Amino acid sequence: MYDYDLLVVGSANADLVIGVERRPDAGETVLGSDLAVHPGGKGANQAVAAARLGARTALLARVGDDGHGRLLLDSQRAAGVETAGVLTGGAPTGVALITVDPSGDNSIVVSPGANGRLTPADVRAAASLFHASRVVSTQLEIPLETVGEVVRSLAPGSRFVLNPSPPQPLSAEVLAACDPLIVNEHEAKVILGDAGAVGDEPEDWARRLLAKGPRSVVVTLGGEGALVASAEGVARVPSVTVHAVDTTGAGDAFTAALAWRLGAGESLAEAAAYAARVGAATVTKEGAQVSFPTAEEVAAL
Repeated sequence: MYDYDLLVVGSANADLVIGVERRPDAGETVLGSDLAVHPGGKGANQAVAAARLGARTALLARVGDDGHGRLLLDSQRAAGVETAGVLTGGAPTGVALITVDPSGDNSIVVSPGANGRLTPADVRAAASLFHASRVVSTQLEIPLETVGEVVRSLAPGSRFVLNPSPPQPLSAEVLAACDPLIVNEHEAKVILGDAGAVGDEPEDWARRLLAKGPRSVVVTLGGEGALVASAEGVARVPSVTVHAVDTTGAGDAFTAALAWRLGAGESLAEAAAYAARVGAATVTKEGAQVSFPTAEEVAAL
């Protein structure tokens, strides 16, 4: 019996968000809206998204001993996330600088801060969390060597989910553990290492990614849903049509929902279909964690 449906190992950032009519060109200054500060970071986002859906969730992360760190801890606890694994100190809390245009599209620059100090030793010290968790999910806003230690720390029978964002080349050890590897188009091309030879169709990216070692692959396609691929084949998964207000955090909500539903025993296609609905519900509201839906809101979509 697992204590947690999902353990998220990853980043926790304060999101500093400004709305703009359009993003500036090089050397250009544009005026924006009032600054809004939200709890964010891919790891913290995934943990809150899963908890709001009803998953028993724990977070392993590092924040600074500062106001942003306290904001992040308060947000996790309010969502019902277990925060015993959240470490404090070593550097200021990570910050994401986000601009959002009227269509809801965003551009993000991240200062890792304390996220860059989440070490392999921190992972080893959290062995009890790994043994208590059915699924472990991570991203690449923490050091790659720490992600490698996460793979080596997995308990027998647990499942590993990776969203390689921001994308970097991955070791064979990490790729082989992914079940699934979750990527968008940009991430797929970076992982494959030769954008010019990827092909035009997501099915081509998924098959080439599978050949690199993951047990399964999910390609997110925005408003078009997602594509799932494994040894059993490749299939498209539809989403639902919504009015997008802000896409911040949608990929994190998708990953969290997918990881949770896989741990609950659903097939990859079933879990991805549910995750696509969660992602669609997320983009209908502004912000990241504040926009994550409950299970009831997803059912009503």
